[in-house]
Amino acid sequence: MTRERRKSESLRAGALPDPTSVQNLVEQAADITVLVGADGDVTGISVNPDCPSLGSLDHWVGRPFDKFLTIESREKLAQRLAILRSDPDVIPRALEINHVDNATWEFPIRYTLHRIYGSEDVLLLGRDMQPIAEVQQRLVAEQMARERDQQKLRGEQTFYNVVLEASETPLIMVEPEKGRIRDLNSAAALLLGTKAATLAGSSLAQVFEGRRREELMEALKSAAGSEEVKGVDLIARRNGRAVSLSPHFFRAAGELFMLCRLVSIDEQISSGSEVAQSMALLFASTSDAIVLTDGKGTIRDANDAFLEMTDAAQLRDVRETNLDDYFARGAVDLKLMLETAHKKGRLRNYATQMTSVVGTRSSVDISVAKLENKGGDFGYGFIIRNVTPVEGVDAEGAAAVVSEDAMKNVMDLVGTASLKELVSATSDVVEKLCIETAVQLTGNNRVAAAEMLGLSRQSLYVKLRKHGLLNSGSDD
Repeated sequence: MTRERRKSESLRAGALPDPTSVQNLVEQAADITVLVGADGDVTGISVNPDCPSLGSLDHWVGRPFDKFLTIESREKLAQRLAILRSDPDVIPRALEINHVDNATWEFPIRYTLHRIYGSEDVLLLGRDMQPIAEVQQRLVAEQMARERDQQKLRGEQTFYNVVLEASETPLIMVEPEKGRIRDLNSAAALLLGTKAATLAGSSLAQVFEGRRREELMEALKSAAGSEEVKGVDLIARRNGRAVSLSPHFFRAAGELFMLCRLVSIDEQISSGSEVAQSMALLFASTSDAIVLTDGKGTIRDANDAFLEMTDAAQLRDVRETNLDDYFARGAVDLKLMLETAHKKGRLRNYATQMTSVVGTRSSVDISVAKLENKGGDFGYGFIIRNVTPVEGVDAEGAAAVVSEDAMKNVMDLVGTASLKELVSATSDVVEKLCIETAVQLTGNNRVAAAEMLGLSRQSLYVKLRKHGLLNSGSDD
């Protein structure tokens, strides 16, 4: 039996006149139509074909209508039916009730109640409220999500305010297009001679003397966009203090802002001038050679002591050359020092030999430090101390001379072995001492020691095992 035929028979069972025409009218007028008898049983039902979400509800016919309602909906329906049956002329308001079916399926329907004249039957014309309920649920979910976001935003704003206010560095946040102060901390306001609430939202140019808005903003943008961070010197209007603004661009929520750090020029000069002058005098006057290089060892600056050590006439003779040109072991020494300083930040008491431009060699002790710049680049600073020949031998170990005990052991073999065997034993002693010195100089770095001795790593391991020098030290 088709669905349309079942609907027609259900309506006929409710004794509606002209079931076919009524069925078409009812299906177009409502999403669901239910005819409830005087005993509360469903005597007829029709579902609009355009509401497939409701499915087939023909199994309701002949069963109590309130069996398919939630508990609270049963009370609401009973009250409305009592009003309708007590006064046939009254037109009760629309009623929203929730249906349940198959224990898990629940859906809301908005009904209008109509009395069938001449009988106790009631016709319920319903509109499916599921789409509206889903929209309401989404609205509630969106509202809850919005409240969570607002709560999180308030928390982030609190963190921002606390950190900004607790900072001892004077900071001003500027809108570069409008030239207005968006925010600032109390340290900046105190430096400018006023309160933070007074300056927030005002024009930045009005805070300083003799600067127009366009001119000041162009100067700040130029300083913020340059590779070398430069401050813009200004005079505060309220207290006449000389300050320097160091701007930095950043982007938030698609908008461009500028964070300016304020420094009092008077305090900067008084605190930094004496130290800077002392460091410059130390750099120029110390007897130890000081060299500043980039990350690859290219010389950027050097003092007079280094020029004397390398027999260079002037700074331009050594600038832009690589420091490994002046080491006896060349790139081996420089690579080992730079790698160690890069990993650990510094290296001290590295013993080696330096060669001047005329070929003179000198034993030196070197300390290296990694120097990081504000822009993220880094270089290295070398302090090179010239040591006496005796100190040089002690620093480098017995790489060039053979110990007296070792030579005595060889000399004791005279008369008991051939000259060829004596020479071979002497070579073994010298080889062992050279390998020990190389391993000691490189901090047990086998790769660097092999490169220093001109051996492959495999050959070095063979000789270490031959002389009993292979231990459990690090094999970096």
